[in-house]
Amino acid sequence: MAEGKLSLSMARGTGETQRADRWWVQPLVVFLGFSAFIVYSTWAALQGEHYWLAKDPNPTVERKYEANYLSPFYSPEIFGQSPHALLGGKPAWWPGWLPFSAALLILPFPGLFRFTCYYYRGAYYKAFWADPLNCGVGEPRKSYWGENSLPLIMQNLHRYALYIALIFIVLLFWDFVQALRFKGPDGWHFGIGIGTIVLLLNVLLLGSYALGCHSLRHLIGGNSDELGKSPTQKKAYDCVSCLNQRHMLFAWCSLFWVGFSDVYVRMCSMGVWTDFRIVF
Repeated sequence: MAEGKLSLSMARGTGETQRADRWWVQPLVVFLGFSAFIVYSTWAALQGEHYWLAKDPNPTVERKYEANYLSPFYSPEIFGQSPHALLGGKPAWWPGWLPFSAALLILPFPGLFRFTCYYYRGAYYKAFWADPLNCGVGEPRKSYWGENSLPLIMQNLHRYALYIALIFIVLLFWDFVQALRFKGPDGWHFGIGIGTIVLLLNVLLLGSYALGCHSLRHLIGGNSDELGKSPTQKKAYDCVSCLNQRHMLFAWCSLFWVGFSDVYVRMCSMGVWTDFRIVF
């Protein structure tokens, strides 16, 4: 019998690889995109103003109305300055050293769902943790760290963060319903503005992202050996699976659009942009 020799490759140094393609493009794009969103959302959350649109900042005789928009970064608004606040203004127990913003009570919850997302793990493990930088590329550590210590142990909360995310989808849909109400000189009327469409697309994209979650797919059909025995369960499983096939697309589109939704409401509230009405 012919004998052959098998040579094992030596451990790679950080960034060392035999790949000839531009393997660094993907983690770089993820790093820049995620970093831009983190910086903007943190800045927007600390502002505590210009997050709702309750009137036309540039009214005219022909076009004078009150819109009803709320930035998704601040929804649901528990305490705050806008007409949407459920429990009034700044609470007495708020720490004096911390700038008050209604978003600080809200963003950690949907943020936890996105931070622990199964798709994003593979994306930002490469871009931020360099674990590894990409397939077949050397990483800056000798052992596998796993998810047994902070901060990555928080990834195990994803299945529980799913329930919170689904509640937020319902709340954001209610914000869209409220965005269909415009107040004119003679009271409230049904209406549609550009902002109404912006908030509708936001809840559709976030809903497609959340409803395509791997945890939801497992929750619906992961414990069943034969889905065909329950047509309703099979249909729900197929719907989630269909969305799950485009989970990466919905993850990035929803990330961009939720940020743009805040930008849109903010710019309109400041009078920089005009929220044109389509139906009123």
